[in-house]
Amino acid sequence: MDPADRPPSEIAARTAYSATKLRTIEAALRLFAEHGISGTSLQMIADALGVTKAAIYYQFRTKDDIVLAVAESELAWLDEAVSVAESEPDAVRGRRVLLEQVIALAVRRRRLVGLLQTDPVMVRFLAEYKPFQRVIERLFAMLIGDTAAPDIRVKAAMMSAAIGGAAIHPLVTDLDDEVLYQYLLDIAHRLFQLPG
Repeated sequence: MDPADRPPSEIAARTAYSATKLRTIEAALRLFAEHGISGTSLQMIADALGVTKAAIYYQFRTKDDIVLAVAESELAWLDEAVSVAESEPDAVRGRRVLLEQVIALAVRRRRLVGLLQTDPVMVRFLAEYKPFQRVIERLFAMLIGDTAAPDIRVKAAMMSAAIGGAAIHPLVTDLDDEVLYQYLLDIAHRLFQLPG
């Protein structure tokens, strides 16, 4: 199926925010990444945007609504990566495309990967957020296919942890995005025995 013919995903359909809301989401995302969700107040978001707190309340009723919008905006990237891979007719090619897409996403948005993986508020939220769970199920279905073989499941688990963990690890913060991307992709190809 041509990606342009695909219906919008559950997450993408929910992320059609106005330009004003998108600016608020981006400001919140930067502040959440820097101070954590609990350490970021609505006033801090308003100050970062140069607006009043009332203006933030006009867009989002609660801070939880902002957290949801931030999660959805970030998950829309992952959802799209999985969708692109799912559109590949060949399973091996689909796995390759998925790894390329997910690694590129983790590297490009690496400051924010830490927020999604380590902030206690976000971790609790994602554990209960059904659309996120469905995207992750699709991602792992692409990685392991129809097999229940332990070695493939271990490789998928290792790759999942390695991509996110390596993208934010202090040992690689000085690496250029393209360099980090190439190293991670090479390791992923070797792990899944995909031709380079």
